[in-house]
Amino acid sequence: MASRHRRRIAAFAVVAALVAAPAVVGCDAVDKALDCFQTAETIADSVTDLQQAVENASNDPTQTDESLSAIEKNLDKIGDKTDNTDVNKAVDDLSTAVDNVRTAVQNGDKTPDISPVTDAAGELTKVCKP
Repeated sequence: MASRHRRRIAAFAVVAALVAAPAVVGCDAVDKALDCFQTAETIADSVTDLQQAVENASNDPTQTDESLSAIEKNLDKIGDKTDNTDVNKAVDDLSTAVDNVRTAVQNGDKTPDISPVTDAAGELTKVCKP
């Protein structure tokens, strides 16, 4: 009888461990997804700032550069926190789009096409949803 009771307790302990392990891993994944989503939202705000900066470039050309730098800074945060392939691709695509806008501005384009930045930011937000 005692043997049966010990086996039952051991079985319960194993089941509890198996149930708890995914929950701990799951929380970590959810935390990463939330971090990614929050940073993607911040990037979306930076893209809005970029749109306004491009529209007002004749008044203050430094705003465009500041907006691009803010996006790059936030991209670094996401890239450091994830190993998700889709997120990394979206980060790379957005980084490339930001580089292209920066190059266009440096080459004298006062109204660069920022639609690739907007599109890439939208994709990043989509793949970062928790």
